[in-house]
Amino acid sequence: MSPRTLYRRIALAEVVSWALLLTGMFLKYVTGTTDLGVKVFGLVHGVVFITFCLLTVLVSVNQRWTYRRTVLGLASAVPPFLTVWFERRMERAGALEGGWRLGHADARPENRLEHVLHALLARPLVAVSVGLVAVTALTGLALVVGAPVGAQG
Repeated sequence: MSPRTLYRRIALAEVVSWALLLTGMFLKYVTGTTDLGVKVFGLVHGVVFITFCLLTVLVSVNQRWTYRRTVLGLASAVPPFLTVWFERRMERAGALEGGWRLGHADARPENRLEHVLHALLARPLVAVSVGLVAVTALTGLALVVGAPVGAQG
């Protein structure tokens, strides 16, 4: 799967998870009917948020994004619904063109992050496993730390 396709899908999933979480928040705080939506969709959104952020870093390394562009991509996951806007902006700018540059055997990684991405792309099953472990570990850490200040209720 190309960086463009993968990034588009996760950006869209992040928007959907935001919509579900906001629906759950409406049910909890406005109608007072249930907090189940916040519990379930909060976790779903957290997992997708972390996935989007990790993928933003991987795509930025592969596509050689600037530091500013990478930070903007990470920041787009914080307000509701901006990930699709950011993904489309990168698409129009040509910043998602091509395949996995570092996925070829003859690729020449230039720094530590490129070496890591090159090693992961050479072993797709390992890459997926590492990704799942990273998302699980970061989600677990987020659950231990707790909800953002002001979001507890």
